[in-house]
Amino acid sequence: MNYRHAFHAGNHADVFKHLCLSRLFALLGRKEAPYAYLDSHAGIGLYDLKGDQASRTGEWLEGIDRLWAAKDVPPLAADYLAAVRALNPEGGLRYYPGSPELARQLSRPQDRLHFNEKHPEDGRLLKDNMKRDRRVAVHLGEGWHLPRALLPTTEKRVLLLIDPPFEQDDELQRCAQALKEAIGRMRQTVVVIWYPIKEQRSLRRFYLDLEKSGAPKLLRAELYVHPADDAQRLNGSGLMIANPPWGLEEELQALLPWLASTLGQTQGGWRTDWLIEETAG
Repeated sequence: MNYRHAFHAGNHADVFKHLCLSRLFALLGRKEAPYAYLDSHAGIGLYDLKGDQASRTGEWLEGIDRLWAAKDVPPLAADYLAAVRALNPEGGLRYYPGSPELARQLSRPQDRLHFNEKHPEDGRLLKDNMKRDRRVAVHLGEGWHLPRALLPTTEKRVLLLIDPPFEQDDELQRCAQALKEAIGRMRQTVVVIWYPIKEQRSLRRFYLDLEKSGAPKLLRAELYVHPADDAQRLNGSGLMIANPPWGLEEELQALLPWLASTLGQTQGGWRTDWLIEETAG
């Protein structure tokens, strides 16, 4: 496993994913009962945008840097940007929260957090970054095993993020299988799958696999920064969300036009629709 997320931290895909996660935390937090958050491929949790790896690619300049400077930020983005600002108290943009740090900041004292990272060095850094929070458990195993290892949880509500590095050709299929396992073990789990938008044929197979997952309902949200049919680059990214909490679809429909306008490079765009619609009974 060679993937290191630090090269891509804060890019347009991170901004989309983390902004949506911030809304999920907010919606789940409307009920007092605790929830568990599970992160299958967590990374190190905290990134230095001026560090060697992020500086080599500069991808964050087309991502979080654009939001940092935006004047027309909608209220729904406030929690997400507050988490970024909390890491940069002097006002300049240097540090960026990965999904573990975002979860740590935006969850509540009664919630429980499980972060898994297979890469040995990144796992060590993740443990170090999270060591002061007693709600956090860091696991160093295979991320694909997380549903069968941790579900069902003692908490009645669960949010599971599946965000693999996509180094292997079969990872879209493995995402669909992980969703099937999670729903099979705990049907009400809110499962979020992040995926890259590149080659359309693979995506169509992915959508078909997800339709067979057995999820009660499945919301698709996609953000494009280039035309979606160029297989040689990252044209955008998507989130498949099983069992989304009430209100999320409407929030995404309000946020995505602004995100597409703010983050679009050669051509911004977005869509939300239901891959699996909830059926009565």
